[in-house]
Amino acid sequence: MTEEDVQPDPERAIELLWGAPEPERPGLSLGRIVTAAVEVADAEGLAALSMRKVAERFGTTTMSLYRYVPGKAELVELMRDAVYGEFPVQPADGLGWREGLERWARLAWERYRRHPWLVHSAGTRRLPGPNIMTGYDHALDVAARSGLAPAQVIAVVNLVGGFVESVARQAGETAELQRRTGVSHERWWSERESLFERLDAYPALERLWKEGGMDTPLDPFEFGLQRTLDGVQALIDSQGSEVIRDENGGGECAACGKLLDGGGRGRPRAYCSRACQQRAYRRRQAHAD
Repeated sequence: MTEEDVQPDPERAIELLWGAPEPERPGLSLGRIVTAAVEVADAEGLAALSMRKVAERFGTTTMSLYRYVPGKAELVELMRDAVYGEFPVQPADGLGWREGLERWARLAWERYRRHPWLVHSAGTRRLPGPNIMTGYDHALDVAARSGLAPAQVIAVVNLVGGFVESVARQAGETAELQRRTGVSHERWWSERESLFERLDAYPALERLWKEGGMDTPLDPFEFGLQRTLDGVQALIDSQGSEVIRDENGGGECAACGKLLDGGGRGRPRAYCSRACQQRAYRRRQAHAD
């Protein structure tokens, strides 16, 4: 079993993540240890991170670090929460569900780009700290503005977050291969002529290639994010989700998610404009067909 396979002591990790902040003092501290560990992981990757390398940054011994953190597994949990704190969420006042989730996804994408090792720290039993939970709670808040059922809101946030993580993992693997080999992704594939000569037997691939389908690849993050959000919109439309109305009588447009002013008289409006109402009608007809 490698050092990376060791799981943190859950209760100790929770205590470190959620305990009272340690006061800053000259010399070694938990906060400085976490910062140094992030720097090592940023430069060399998570697999290269060790307690020894972190200790070397302070000119001290590995044993001196154990006064602050039990081991690498718990340290990684602290690192994860620390880098989430670098990207504080902004108030979502006035944002609909789609704008809010898109902004949250772009923040996550930038976080992965700055700290590529983060995708390798993911897992179903990773312990969230306060910074991670703040971001997650924010995403749930904006997703709930869709009017979907609670379980669907949680599933939507996990879907969007999972998409960003997947694209970040692929981008990180490509960048890491280029770093280690010195050969770009494009160059490596351009030199695979012996493979291309064997692909004539695949007519769909050959046709799309000849029609220029591979000349200008679409950005996987931008394309995938919009299609993922389109899928959420289709779910909303298929269920005829009602807008969530606030105590002032406002709410959100059931088509685009923009906030309604709530100032009209009579029956509450479900759409911000006639165009959105017609778009929702066309979508319902398309699903009915």
